[in-house]
Amino acid sequence: MKVMIRKNASGALSAYVPKKDLEEAIVSMEKPEMWGGSVTLANGWQLELPAMAAGTALPITVDARKSGE
Repeated sequence: MKVMIRKNASGALSAYVPKKDLEEAIVSMEKPEMWGGSVTLANGWQLELPAMAAGTALPITVDARKSGE
């Protein structure tokens, strides 16, 4: 599914899923650089993100996979 990852002015990361009209804070990350691992959203969803360079500019839309069901 398409997911937009962005960072707000205070530096908090969030994920927006347009198909579900859902925006949730990213509360934990498997890897410190986020990319190529899973992230957990405030609503409990776990998303597998693609591998990308650590310095990838935000906001960015990526293909993520929902897991943990």
